[in-house]
Amino acid sequence: MNFWASVGFTLVGALIGGILTFYFTRKKFEKELKENPPINEKMIRAMFLQMGRKPSEAQIRQIMKLVNSNR
Repeated sequence: MNFWASVGFTLVGALIGGILTFYFTRKKFEKELKENPPINEKMIRAMFLQMGRKPSEAQIRQIMKLVNSNR
């Protein structure tokens, strides 16, 4: 084999590896989002109710603002 054939095989291998890595990483990320969805206002209300408190809309908006600012 010559030099250019080995360079070509290396590039093709890197390209295939990159595509496979992208595919499997995306599938793993989608699975994690499905199992652990991001927090929303409904979840915050449920947490407050479990603590025995009735949250106001201002409290919910404040917590959502804090959660979104930390992302």
